[in-house]
Amino acid sequence: MFVRQGLVLAGIGIVCGLLLAFVATQFLKSLLFHVNPADPLTYILACIALCGAATLASYLPSRRTAAVNPVDALRAE
Repeated sequence: MFVRQGLVLAGIGIVCGLLLAFVATQFLKSLLFHVNPADPLTYILACIALCGAATLASYLPSRRTAAVNPVDALRAE
């Protein structure tokens, strides 16, 4: 459940970032030499890397939390 919530937030951020990146490349086109501003490979690799980072950032804390006994956690309070 927590991993899914993290990935949904990451997905929303990636979509917003892609839209802003396409708009920004139109303004920065004159500064890019010998580079295609809409290179699909770069965008795909960046999205994969961000999804991987979001997955790890969501999964590792939730796995650690799931390993704690609820009774022990309540006693510590």
